[in-house]
Amino acid sequence: MIHVIGGGLAGCEAAWQAATLGVPVTVYEMRPGTRTRVHQTDQLAELVCSNSFRGAALENAVGLLKEEMRSLGSLVMRVADAARVPAGGALAVDRQRFAEGMTRAIECHPLITVRREELTRIPDASPASPVVVATGPLTSDSLSRDVVDRVGAEQLYFYDAISPIVEAGSIDRTTAFAASRYGRDTVQSVGGQSESEPIEPSAGDYLNCPLDEAQYVAFHTAVVTAEHAEVHDFDHTKFFEGCLPVEVMAYRGLDTLRFGPMKPVGLRSPVTGLRPHAVVQLRQDDLAAEHYNLVGFQTQLKWGEQKRVFRMIPGLEQAEFVRYGMIHRNTYINAPNVLTPSWQTRQDPSLFFAGQISGVEGYVESAASGLLAGLGAAALSTDAAISVPPRTTALGALAYYVSHANPANYQPTNVAFGLLPPLERPPRKKRERRLAMAKRALTDLAAWRGRPPTEATTDERTARVIS
Repeated sequence: MIHVIGGGLAGCEAAWQAATLGVPVTVYEMRPGTRTRVHQTDQLAELVCSNSFRGAALENAVGLLKEEMRSLGSLVMRVADAARVPAGGALAVDRQRFAEGMTRAIECHPLITVRREELTRIPDASPASPVVVATGPLTSDSLSRDVVDRVGAEQLYFYDAISPIVEAGSIDRTTAFAASRYGRDTVQSVGGQSESEPIEPSAGDYLNCPLDEAQYVAFHTAVVTAEHAEVHDFDHTKFFEGCLPVEVMAYRGLDTLRFGPMKPVGLRSPVTGLRPHAVVQLRQDDLAAEHYNLVGFQTQLKWGEQKRVFRMIPGLEQAEFVRYGMIHRNTYINAPNVLTPSWQTRQDPSLFFAGQISGVEGYVESAASGLLAGLGAAALSTDAAISVPPRTTALGALAYYVSHANPANYQPTNVAFGLLPPLERPPRKKRERRLAMAKRALTDLAAWRGRPPTEATTDERTARVIS
């Protein structure tokens, strides 16, 4: 029996992988009895930040990571592919359909038991009964204290923020225009094939709100002078650089937003034919296209200020907010001091960590860590050898980074090609170099699995949906 604490992406993936190998699993999820500040439902694997799983092309490291996970039978990837909504070159999902699909798959598996209760301490782990802690960035205070006691390491943290969502019908379509950057509406799949979206895009998969220079300057001024929600519990604020609140970016200079979430590169106004000075992109948030989120606009502004300031964006003057952005604490352990590449703790090999609490950043990375932790826990419980994918794969490179980074200034990271060993004879062009690294990774992963490389395309894998 394996015990998995937490019913998020990592916990569900860990449970699925172990149960698929025939090992019984108990998943502990504290909701709905105990809620968090940001979760809104009692569904497993609820997405509370973005609805995007980021880039889907193989020349993107996270695209490679997703392809590796698909080849290992990832539940998260199967359900995400089935719940996909148009997002240009990214994989974005309908939040509700995704959570419903994950919940249904976990609750219906004959070897998985879901217990809706809060654990205040980690159960005793043993080789016959391993424990996977996948409580996410919002781990309760009581369990957090037990984590610190168990691993004997100083607990770290950073603040994270989520983006607002607006009603589609409140967006002024005479101002906002549909387009993807550089007109990219398809993404590359394995073998270089073109992967179609489940919904036919029109002019593009994003709505774009263009700003001229005067509008941008006025918006920037409003952001940096707006009133913020107070941050309690800590004596200073530490944000993850990969998910900065929009106002933190604005403080760094007038043009910071124009080189960040408001960059106009690859977009041209259909009215003027010119590139805007800045642009705010809106991404479809549900399959019915009733809701759109402001891409990269995670924020800690007070709700009233969000309504006032974000309505300054052309096209959003009458925006109705389905959800305001908010700030929350993300908790994680100092992984290099605590974990091995198999996501086991150094002090107790029967205790695994996975997900954001283990020191990774991002939905896909969290699920990937859960996948490997689930495989490792299943192997341990059946007295089999635990194996980690080679560093030439995205899975192996991420595991190596988490367990070998400098603990003195450790911060969670997204997967990146820079984590993989370089090629012996790399192509000169970046795209070709990355595709060569992806091909090497998938070949090495197949060898690690002891199976020939799969011939199935992403579309074919998507068709095998959990019913």
